[in-house]
Amino acid sequence: MDFNMKKLASDAGIFFTRAVQFTEEKFGQAEKTELDAHFENLLARADSTKNWTEKILRQTEVLLQPNPSARVEEFLYEKLDRKVPSRVTNGELLAQYMSEAANELGPETPYGKTLIKVGETEKRLGAAERDFIHSASINFLTPLRNFLEGDWRTISKERRILQNRRLDLDACKARLKKAKAAEAKAAAVPDFQETRPRNYILSASASALWSDEVDKAEQELRVAQTEFDRQAEVTRLLLEGISSTHVNHLRCLQEFVESQATYYAQCYRHMLDLQKQLGRFPGTFVGNTEPASSPLSAASLATAAATIPVVPTVAGMPPTETALSLDDVAPPASGTRKARVLYDYEAADSNELALLADELITVYSLPGMDPDWLIGERGNRKGKVPVTYLELLS
Repeated sequence: MDFNMKKLASDAGIFFTRAVQFTEEKFGQAEKTELDAHFENLLARADSTKNWTEKILRQTEVLLQPNPSARVEEFLYEKLDRKVPSRVTNGELLAQYMSEAANELGPETPYGKTLIKVGETEKRLGAAERDFIHSASINFLTPLRNFLEGDWRTISKERRILQNRRLDLDACKARLKKAKAAEAKAAAVPDFQETRPRNYILSASASALWSDEVDKAEQELRVAQTEFDRQAEVTRLLLEGISSTHVNHLRCLQEFVESQATYYAQCYRHMLDLQKQLGRFPGTFVGNTEPASSPLSAASLATAAATIPVVPTVAGMPPTETALSLDDVAPPASGTRKARVLYDYEAADSNELALLADELITVYSLPGMDPDWLIGERGNRKGKVPVTYLELLS
């Protein structure tokens, strides 16, 4: 118990000395040992790495899980060392609603069939999103979180120890400076004309005491300097390890980009397959101003080519380019039917026919034509129409 009390008193004295030194430095009343420029640059780079890593980590979590309540729930599960329960993605939930709606509204109707097809695609999109979130969490978020909770905590701890060692060193320097000033004052030549020689004796005794105090302060300064240099080297090695951290984070970032590219590629393929099922073939990516290519097959073009009139060329003039026009395609002698339009349809290009709900049009098919499309006629206009928007009449 006596030892503990002595240790407690010693710790309190050290804390008080550091507090005094820190306060005097803030008010400009004490000198402060400055670190070299390279060390300061290492500290600044470490602080910048920590701050931006936190921001990137938080925003990536928002990207992967926009719902703040879900993020808080996942955080609590992680802190409690419990497995995070599986969560249905928005795409999978939408797919479930579409499937239930199709079953209730009629899976055999055009709308029901379309709901089923879109629901299946949304389910695939949800599964792809789940895989992307899992991959990004393991390959990107986990290394960033490990740095903040592991390496950075170690660096922060060693920096605090270095700060305390510096305060001890500067306090020893201040104590030595004061002891030397007092020793010089006490060692001043006494006045031998003094009627009482006792003053000379006291002065010599004080000089000896201050000399001992200077020796003690110098010894403490040497010890403090050694501990400070040792701690500065340990902290420097940890700060230089930030370069390795950058290399590790770069590799994780590349893996994150690969996962994201794979995810968006899967989404594009799924949506392209869905468009094919619905009879909409995009010619190019979104944003291209070129018209989409016509989905007419080569067989239908060969069959319709027989009805295209031959345009004669005039001597001396360049021949004009001839293109297949649906207006030049003659309907078959038999096989035309009437159809009622179920929904409004906006033509994607000049080869398609715009439709209005509940109107009646004449439709027919050409040999080799895609079964999801028909040729529709309304008055003197003609164009391709999707089968899913029509109700064929007898």
